[in-house]
This record gives sequence, structure tokens and C-alpha cells, in this order.
Amino acid sequence: MYIDLAVTQKDLAKLDPLKKSFDDWATFMQGPPPAAGYPGGKILWWWCDALYMAPAGLARMSVVTKDKKYLDEADKQYWITYDLLYDKDEHLFYRDATYIGKKTASGKKVFWARGNGWVAGGLANLLAAMPGDYPTRPRYEKLFKEMAAKLASIQQPDGLWRASLLDAEQFPMAETSGTGFYCYALAWGINNGLLDRATYQPVVDKAWDALVDHRRPDGLMGWVQAVGAAPGATTADGTKPYAVGAYLLAGAEIIKMRTK
Repeated sequence: MYIDLAVTQKDLAKLDPLKKSFDDWATFMQGPPPAAGYPGGKILWWWCDALYMAPAGLARMSVVTKDKKYLDEADKQYWITYDLLYDKDEHLFYRDATYIGKKTASGKKVFWARGNGWVAGGLANLLAAMPGDYPTRPRYEKLFKEMAAKLASIQQPDGLWRASLLDAEQFPMAETSGTGFYCYALAWGINNGLLDRATYQPVVDKAWDALVDHRRPDGLMGWVQAVGAAPGATTADGTKPYAVGAYLLAGAEIIKMRTK
């Protein structure tokens, strides 16, 4: 947000405090302290949500300042996290390493809907900020397409994804925060030529209709899982800002998708 404001107002000096913070952080990233219990000992982005929080901002800073170090560091850290948390058979991310090997009561792997929503939405944001000729961009595009195909295959008949992605019966009630991020990411993929419209627009349309159907009377999203780290139950009146944000991101892409 601060980067976009500085660019829009044509005053890059406003980036100095943020740049200082990023520079200090980049120094820290050269030698993060050991994270107990994680393979390799050192990992900065040890939970999948971080792949939404940090990489796109670092990429945008590189583009605006014309200094590759921010995106280069993000790229380095991203693939460290990928190697730890990405299940190459399921094409989904574990929330963190403590979930690797865990199973639901019915024996399914535990993949959290919103956790993977952060990753999918973060990938869209990162690709939007990343230069087209960045060396590892094809690898990010491949990951985006892998996740998109998996997510399309496990969408539920009502258009939503359940909190536990591979075990819909673990928490069978609606959950809208994960669905909001998937709707956004898949629509973005269509709009930017990464996903086939004929294949994915029906998935997006179904997800969007489901999101609209699960709004509360006051317009906020309902059926939102509370802050957590694993699949959980929801209620009709449960709402959170991140779900409303995902809904708005999705809506903006839906407008573009339906007017192209």
C-alpha cells in the first residue's frame, strides 16, 4: 500500500522509512536464528501464510527502486519454504512443518483451506509484481498452475472449499475465507492468461455465486473460520476482515473477467 501511494503521488522519498525497514530485514534474513523442530534448522518463512505477507511487497520494492536485492531475497526464501511445506503429490502446502505426516480421523492429509488460500492469493500478487523476465518466474507460474488444477478438482458441489481440503467431512459446514482467496487467484489467473478460461471460469463463477450466497445481512462475509492454524468449524455469523478482503479482491477480478 505504501509503495503504491508513493508511486501514485510521484514522491518516492515517502518510501525511505519502508526501505530502511526492508534493508534491516534483508540483513536479518541473511542469518535467521534456528527454528526449533524444523529440518535444516534455519527457515524464515516457516508457515505458509508468510508467502502472502512478504514476497509481493519485496518484489514491488525491487521494481520501484530498480534494486534487485529485495526480490532476489524473496525468491531465495520462497523456495526454502516451498521445499519444506509443499506436498509435491497433492500440490498443496502444509500450514507448517508440524502438520507433515498428520492425518484426519478418516486418514486424510491435513491441508488447511485458508492457509492454501494465502499461498494462492500471494502467488497472484507476487506474479503481478514480478518482472516478466525474472529468471525464476516460469517456476512460479508452474506452481500456480499446479495449485489451480488441484483446487479445481476438489471444489465442492456448492462452489465452496471446506476448511480441511482433502477431508470435507471433517468440518462439513461452509467456509468462505479460503474460497474467497481461491476465487480471487483463479480469476486473476484467467485474466492474466495463465489459466484456460473454458476450464476455470465455471469454477470461478461457482465460487463467486457461493460467496454471494454466504454473505451476512449486513453485507460482510459469514461462515468465516476464526484466526487459527488448522482446519476448524465455522458459524453463519462468523466474519473476519481477511475474508471480506478476499471477497473484494475476488470481486475486482470477476468484473475484469466478465467484461473481457
